[in-house]
Amino acid sequence: MASALVDLMPPGTTVDADGVARVGGCRIDDVAAGAGTPVLVVAEDALRARAREYVDGLAARWPRSRVVFASKAFPCTAVQRVMVEEGLGLDVAGGGEIITALKAGADPASLVLHGNAKLDEEIALAVEHRLGLVVVDNGDDVDRLESAIPRGRSVDVLVRVIPGVTADTHASVLTGHDDSKFGLAPEHAAPLIARIEASPVLRMRGLHSHVGSQILSTEPFADAVAAVARLGEFPVYDLGGGLGARYTWADDRPSVSQYLDTLVDAARAHLPPEAEIVIEPGRSMVAESTCTLYRVVTVKRGARTFVAVDGGMGDNLEVALYDQRFEAGVVGRFEGATSACDVVGRHCESGDVLVSGAPLVDPAVGDLLVVPATGAYCYTMSNNYNGNRRIPVVFARAGSWRVVVRRETWDDLLARDVDWPGDDAGRAGARGTRPTGSLT
Repeated sequence: MASALVDLMPPGTTVDADGVARVGGCRIDDVAAGAGTPVLVVAEDALRARAREYVDGLAARWPRSRVVFASKAFPCTAVQRVMVEEGLGLDVAGGGEIITALKAGADPASLVLHGNAKLDEEIALAVEHRLGLVVVDNGDDVDRLESAIPRGRSVDVLVRVIPGVTADTHASVLTGHDDSKFGLAPEHAAPLIARIEASPVLRMRGLHSHVGSQILSTEPFADAVAAVARLGEFPVYDLGGGLGARYTWADDRPSVSQYLDTLVDAARAHLPPEAEIVIEPGRSMVAESTCTLYRVVTVKRGARTFVAVDGGMGDNLEVALYDQRFEAGVVGRFEGATSACDVVGRHCESGDVLVSGAPLVDPAVGDLLVVPATGAYCYTMSNNYNGNRRIPVVFARAGSWRVVVRRETWDDLLARDVDWPGDDAGRAGARGTRPTGSLT
């Protein structure tokens, strides 16, 4: 079991003689002691290596190409900064991701803005900062863009097309099927393309398509290329992302190399050779670089064994929303006789389950638990349910670690409250009942 669990941990993970894993060269029990739990631990070298694998692999197969990281998978400024430093652009799906991308040092020209319902303020940000591409999802996007662009300026756009491809994945992360809320069917995209080509302030650069997330076969990607090619020849084709990550011992995902081979073979068959190809990996870029550490709070043995930890759906909604399977292990006891345990969170929901039937070795209160492959969408969807404080992010590299996102404090939870007249007494009362100890 030890080797199987370690195989799901960030690449480069090793295990000391006492059974404690090292991520980025750091003992994870030391990270937990210093940063507290729950905590997301990113192996920075593994993150960088995956970014280079994508950039170098695509460039070797199709020289006129760009890789842009789908920021929504892990919209942490430090993660975006790593991507920028490794030569990637950034896919941003809203105003907040634009702001963090700019803080991360991204060249605005390397940003690609998405969204099926872009707000006026987001379009204004895109125009103000001269983002490289805006993916037009509908005619309303065109209306807002044309009204926001000042005289003498223009904006490059792609039109998002529904490829009519139904991939084998959870319905909530399926985007390329005929009933998708994203993009336009080809028969509706064609007149919008003609309108953009006639616009004095928009430049029609090409097409965008996306089939979904956590795709564990390559065929849907090739099918989507063939579908968008039927709309004609353009300078740019953004083929989206969607390659799945390995979460469990049973997952058999294609390698990045296999994914790129399939995509480029389809491009050679259907797209003009002089076109630029853009891809937007997200989940497969970050999921496997990261693990989450928890502390066991209570163990209840009965008809089922429940191992409750100090986190849960506040820091990992993937299970409750998408039925995503994860694995877990007791740090220091990866080997030995296991029993099936339900690793559950501390939130007031029966659906707050992290891992059902996890094979754990004699879990006990105070144990450190590790859940691998939590780099994608866990930070993204972290929340304050039950007054939960969102958890920190740690980068580990070459035997040292640093906090790149701090844990929220009790004061953070109150920071957006707007006080009413006479609230001084209430605040004083709240201070009097505030939990003792560190607010970090």
